[in-house]
Amino acid sequence: MVRLQFSIQLAYDVLDETADFIFNIQAARTQCQTIVEEDLLINQATDPVFFTESGSGNRMMRLQAQRGSLVVRYQATVDIDHRTSFPEQLYETAVAELPPEAFVYLYPSRYCESDRLCQMACREFGHLEPGYGRVLAIQKWVQQHIRFQSGISCGTTSAAETLVERAGVCRDYAHLMIALCRALNIPARFASGIDYGANPDLGPTDFHAYVEVMLSGRWYLFDASGVTPPMGLIRIGTGRDAGDTAFATIFGGVSSYAPLIAINAIEDANSGIVMPVHCEHALSTADCAA
Repeated sequence: MVRLQFSIQLAYDVLDETADFIFNIQAARTQCQTIVEEDLLINQATDPVFFTESGSGNRMMRLQAQRGSLVVRYQATVDIDHRTSFPEQLYETAVAELPPEAFVYLYPSRYCESDRLCQMACREFGHLEPGYGRVLAIQKWVQQHIRFQSGISCGTTSAAETLVERAGVCRDYAHLMIALCRALNIPARFASGIDYGANPDLGPTDFHAYVEVMLSGRWYLFDASGVTPPMGLIRIGTGRDAGDTAFATIFGGVSSYAPLIAINAIEDANSGIVMPVHCEHALSTADCAA
């Protein structure tokens, strides 16, 4: 088990009389990810509404802010007890045997145009034996052919555009890997969170995008960009692509500041709590097919 402690601070200037926000910044609750403690602070007197999305389980917060400064700070400690599997035992599930909840993750979506990448996916990966190894080959191909570069993409860059540009950030890596998996009829979805263990040369800690692929009826973790060990991934939200997992959706005139994010790993050998490391096992933090 790993224990991760993190904080997120989001700051805005509300320019209109009021502005509405929908936040998705709270740690997810799953059978594998337990919230030890959490705290939320908002500098304005407001009455936030909390709700959990059906299907995804994303924990959302809606609030209306008044003109002026708005600062939202969320901090939590989570324990992650990963489900581990031997990669060679994991298989691609036939469409006829998939749980209905997985169907949406086979279809093209706004940023993952899998229908446009079918020929390319079949040419590069169609000859490989189906299973974990083929998904890993897709991940490695994306890492080898896409250069990590900030500022070259934007919030509307799609998988097909990343394939042309051959550069991007974690969001773009994730979209491309998802699109290639779906092009081969492998359910894949976008996950948002925070990561521990990334190279500090990549810049300050930020939100991180990774991929979950369904194999043997369970969602398994893949860090498409390869910048962090999967053991160090905290789950916040999941969806078809980044459009479903935005950390903030804003309605009204607002200017924003860069998020301030920090994360630490806590080691306690006596309690079986270890530091996140790269491992050879396939890892999952999801509720079976949820």
